[in-house]
Amino acid sequence: MLDTTPLTRAVEHFADRLRAAPQSRLQRGAAAEALGLARELALRAQRLEDPVREPLEMPDAGMFAAADQITLAGNDLAVVLTSEDGVAEAVRVVEEAQKRAGV
Repeated sequence: MLDTTPLTRAVEHFADRLRAAPQSRLQRGAAAEALGLARELALRAQRLEDPVREPLEMPDAGMFAAADQITLAGNDLAVVLTSEDGVAEAVRVVEEAQKRAGV
């Protein structure tokens, strides 16, 4: 069984930092970065699950939902990943987004 713990930990860490961030930080781009990440993770998960179907875009549920959105999308991706390389790539994407978000 594939260990996706590194991905779920990275996603939870980013989500926790977002939840602890002041509203001003979220407004200055952290929430937008998180939404972009959530959309990317959701897109990857949908493509792995059903490569033929047109992927749906995760909606913008507001800056205070961004942490929940990356958690949801990250956990969905963790379920469908099939390789250690896929996990490592997803972790890299999450960590880079967190750096860009500044949280």
